[in-house]
Amino acid sequence: MDLAYKPDFDEAKKYWRAYWAGEIIDRPCVCIKAPCGENRPQGTLSLNGFTDADAALKRCHEWASSMLWLGEAVPFFQPNFGPDQFAAWLGAELKYCPSSGDTSWSEPMVKDWDTDAGDIDHPHGAWWERALDFYRRAAEYSEGKFLLGVPDIHSNMDAVSALRGPQRLCMDLLDAPEKIDGAMKAVRRAFAPVFETVEEAGRMTERGYVGWLPFYSDTSYAVLQCDFACMVSPEHFRRWILPALEEESAYLEHAVYHYDGPDALVHLKDVLSIPGIDAIQWVPGSGNPPVIEWMDLLREIQKAGKGLYLAGSPDEVKVFHRALRPEKVLYDTWASSAQEAEDLLAWLRANT
Repeated sequence: MDLAYKPDFDEAKKYWRAYWAGEIIDRPCVCIKAPCGENRPQGTLSLNGFTDADAALKRCHEWASSMLWLGEAVPFFQPNFGPDQFAAWLGAELKYCPSSGDTSWSEPMVKDWDTDAGDIDHPHGAWWERALDFYRRAAEYSEGKFLLGVPDIHSNMDAVSALRGPQRLCMDLLDAPEKIDGAMKAVRRAFAPVFETVEEAGRMTERGYVGWLPFYSDTSYAVLQCDFACMVSPEHFRRWILPALEEESAYLEHAVYHYDGPDALVHLKDVLSIPGIDAIQWVPGSGNPPVIEWMDLLREIQKAGKGLYLAGSPDEVKVFHRALRPEKVLYDTWASSAQEAEDLLAWLRANT
């Protein structure tokens, strides 16, 4: 497939295939975006599912055309309704308020597990149909311009938390664990139907897969996570979350785990034990030292055989590169010009 704003797409695919194989061609994978000419790129709407779909697609097209997609960067558009969209596809209602930081949230719908959770094992409802319509329209519009991204998937216990409410769920883990056994089994059954239907609507099997962490794959790929993990003990993690992550990552050809915050590090060995997780994005969280100050943790992740997603300036990329092994590291950065991008690529080649 040719992309208007990625003329070297075939060359970039070679680096992506080497990445997933744990091999190095002549440097690590690096996604670099730079301005095209005098135009400064305008960001896409973060919650474009709440806006006019045609306007959002047009804006994405303008954004993609105003940038240079260098190294392994691939232009893509991700239809998005916010972090609780998976729960909305299982029946929750979404609320959106631009004045509250341009985010959305779900209204918990499960007041009683015995009476309110009968349909949480499959996608359905108005938000689901709206998402599929958006993906189908986007697939038509984007032909030859950009790819469509796999949605932000807050599945497993993140979805259960959104359906029930985090405070109530925390109490349920202690007071009614057998109800959570059933809820997790139900929500886990929804993962494959959601992925397969969106995959078809977005024509990903023929175009390839990319996501909000901008890895590209010829075959199925998604970002997995469980932000709720910071709320549970290792025993609870192993009972409910670990099996779900093992199942989701085994279903996919490639999976990257979004690891959010020091409070979740108690589960690190369990997460690193999951064979289907290829790479980790470490997010220290607000008020904590930046990623570049967590080298010991990053080395531990590499020692376990996992790759890394690392975002930063070109100078920070060089710091990371000097300290870490180059295999299965993806750098995501921004350059002020095509020349700065080429200089970084040349430096990585010379120092790999």
